[in-house]
Amino acid sequence: MEYGYSVLMGIFAVALWIYAGLMAVFKDYNMLPTRARTSVEPKNPKEYMTRFAKVLALVACSPALSALTGLWNMAAALIVLLGTAVLFIWFGTKLIH
Repeated sequence: MEYGYSVLMGIFAVALWIYAGLMAVFKDYNMLPTRARTSVEPKNPKEYMTRFAKVLALVACSPALSALTGLWNMAAALIVLLGTAVLFIWFGTKLIH
């Protein structure tokens, strides 16, 4: 399977986007894993879930961009995955506050 990496990364990105969408729609703080809930106690859980959903959707763009790049070159896809993941996580920390 020549494009296995791209297919896998595309499926992973779509799964993250679906999860982010569900978090944005339902705004249920219990959708987060237990370990994440115990480390963060937000003042307004509904607003926190909306912001976190935005950050998750942004970070999900990283494997999507890597999947598109993987159709062209595998080494470039790994560089794109690592570079955009770091960039989007850094930008997400600015969005969450």
